[in-house]
Amino acid sequence: MFPALKIIPCSLAATAVLLTAPVLAGAAPIPEDCKIGGFALGCQAYTFNRFSVFEAIEKTAQAGAKVIEFYPGQKLSPQQPDVKWNHDASDEVIAQVKAQLARHGLRPVNYGVVGGKDEAEWRKIFEFAKKLDLYAVTTEDVAHLDIIEKLVKEFDIRVGYHEHGKRPNDPNYKLWDPNYVLSLVKDRDARIGACADTGHWATSGLKPLDCVRILRGRIVSAHLKDRPVIGEQKPDVVYGTGVSDVAGILDELKQQRFSGNVAIEYEANWDNSVPDVAQCIGFIRGWGARVASKTPLKVE
Repeated sequence: MFPALKIIPCSLAATAVLLTAPVLAGAAPIPEDCKIGGFALGCQAYTFNRFSVFEAIEKTAQAGAKVIEFYPGQKLSPQQPDVKWNHDASDEVIAQVKAQLARHGLRPVNYGVVGGKDEAEWRKIFEFAKKLDLYAVTTEDVAHLDIIEKLVKEFDIRVGYHEHGKRPNDPNYKLWDPNYVLSLVKDRDARIGACADTGHWATSGLKPLDCVRILRGRIVSAHLKDRPVIGEQKPDVVYGTGVSDVAGILDELKQQRFSGNVAIEYEANWDNSVPDVAQCIGFIRGWGARVASKTPLKVE
């Protein structure tokens, strides 16, 4: 059995691993040194879904990110391809992932999109999130919102409701609409809000910046994507080269004092996306420098 590993924040100190007794660390704001351009910036591991968790961590670090958001079901490592990474992971597997995170100076901040069949499974999800000291969990589980709210209060972990694209043949799927998401969360605990997926909004024919404004004050996290068109499902493009107005979205998030994680979920060039992801990170770094100096942002 591996000893429990306490994750250090995103600075170089993250390469050090503290061996401690097994504890469930309390939720906390994402540290400032995990931020790039003013945002806790990293990858959704789904960007590297053709690889393992260990490889996704390595590639996220290679791209220059500071944090990572996991998803359930990814294979653990090239050496253990039959072991799946999810909230059923043993303490030994969690310790292995924590050690890999520490080796590459990354902090885990989010997990999803995930759902639970009942309160027992949702409790397991929150316990998993606590062991990883996550900022938030991402879901589309509307049916168990009462249970989720109860656990949010108990564990002090945030929850963001994710949106996939509009489903023309499924009128019961409403999460694509930011107005519906707002109606779902507005009277709930303030730690329950939206995971703003700008790519799926674009697929649904919505302008992502309009959606971010609709959800003002209730955005927990973001899956930030740039797309070449609005109203069609097209592969992602590097930030600033599409029509999603990524700079405008960042301006709006800053104005809203958004404090969650921005996940680059790059759904293109699947086998070799690290250079593209690195360019997206460079765009946000440049946006942050522009904001700091109040100079126009040039897209190259």
